[in-house]
Amino acid sequence: MEKFELVSDYKPTGDQPQAIRELTEGLQRGEQHQTLLGVTGSGKTFTLANVIANINKPVLVISHNKTLAAQLYGEFKGFFPRNAVEYFISYYDYYQPEAYVPATDTYIEKDTSINDEIDRLRLKATSSLLSRHDVLIVASVSCIYGLGDPEDYKAELLMLERGQRIERNKILERLVDMHYTRNDFDFARGTFRVRGDVVEVIPAYEREAYRIEMFGNEIESFAQIDTVTGEILGEIESVAIFPAKHFVTPEHKVRRALQLIKAELEERLALFREQNKLLEAQRLEMRTNFDLEMLQEIGTCHGVENYSRHLSARTAGQRPFTLLDYYPQGFLTIIDESHATIPQINGMYHGDRARKETLVEHGFRLPSALDNRPLTLPEFEALVGPMIYVSATPADYELQKSKGVIVEQVIRPTGLMDPEVEVRPIKGQIDDLIGEIRKRVEQSARVLVTTLTKRMAEDLT
Repeated sequence: MEKFELVSDYKPTGDQPQAIRELTEGLQRGEQHQTLLGVTGSGKTFTLANVIANINKPVLVISHNKTLAAQLYGEFKGFFPRNAVEYFISYYDYYQPEAYVPATDTYIEKDTSINDEIDRLRLKATSSLLSRHDVLIVASVSCIYGLGDPEDYKAELLMLERGQRIERNKILERLVDMHYTRNDFDFARGTFRVRGDVVEVIPAYEREAYRIEMFGNEIESFAQIDTVTGEILGEIESVAIFPAKHFVTPEHKVRRALQLIKAELEERLALFREQNKLLEAQRLEMRTNFDLEMLQEIGTCHGVENYSRHLSARTAGQRPFTLLDYYPQGFLTIIDESHATIPQINGMYHGDRARKETLVEHGFRLPSALDNRPLTLPEFEALVGPMIYVSATPADYELQKSKGVIVEQVIRPTGLMDPEVEVRPIKGQIDDLIGEIRKRVEQSARVLVTTLTKRMAEDLT
């Protein structure tokens, strides 16, 4: 089993040694909820890195925005250079969700721009989870949104090894089933090319390619190659290639889903016609039949995620599969800035549902589209194992869940103290402020004055 190996020139100081010991002992005792109350600049990330190295479990770190997630990813990558530290956030550079505004009869089509590198990192995260133990993923709340069924994802895994007997065409068929595209000219991530008995493929989650050389129906050699120069980077004995997309659905599930979608469509059309909503019925019938044809012919369609309930064989109201389903049981969850992240997790479901209910009501989507959604907070809580909430100002939720298991980290390794805060009377505040400014100017120091409004700032200037 791979172990987390912490690499750092730092040594725990200040409150860090005590915090590391208390959090580690809490996890070993089986505490499900702990709170790390640490002031800004006290080295909370280093404390957590030490705890992770001590307990040696797969870890999910959730942050409430992409910027902080990227910062944490960089820090943990530095602490664990020999382990699988991955990054999982929304891959949209731009995202305009599908919506309908009844007041103005305006339909807004879904419009997106996908970041190719972040898509690669997301696929790398899930492939690492299914192939090794020492995995730490830094994620945004994107981790509670729907992904494909992990069982289907694992079932499509292609294992190849030197000396294995397999037809070349069988390898190509399997790659196509895994959503890889043949392109003999523009060799890019998620594609493969064929030159005689040589097959080269770039996994959707890697930067390098694999070269598979065949001799008849036997794999003669394996090599990892540079995608630009073709230079051999190293000989390998075997390779595991994961699908190029998270949503991979076996053909038998697609056939079953088509029947379920047709049945739901007929039921919904009957309801609309009974209510004399003929426009809504026509709208729904045209769109859904077009999607059904696309699914039948090529296995996907625009907005296929809205049919995810049927494609993954879930019942009405059943939660979607998410990144959390790819983790083994008992993994550690760390909620960074928990006072902001927990409310965000709680709010995602409600905002998503309000928008989709309008689409369903006016015939743009089937009711099953409501099940393409993020997790609710209770569903999230049921999926995770032990949790550590990290915040300088923990909210009531964390304090209640922790039941007094609160670890304080208030002494910084640098020894720096928080600045002294004075509260002065409002009477004569401007004269007092000007006097303080003059004192600082005499010392060639700088002053920052904050106000409540722009107008107040203009008047004070």
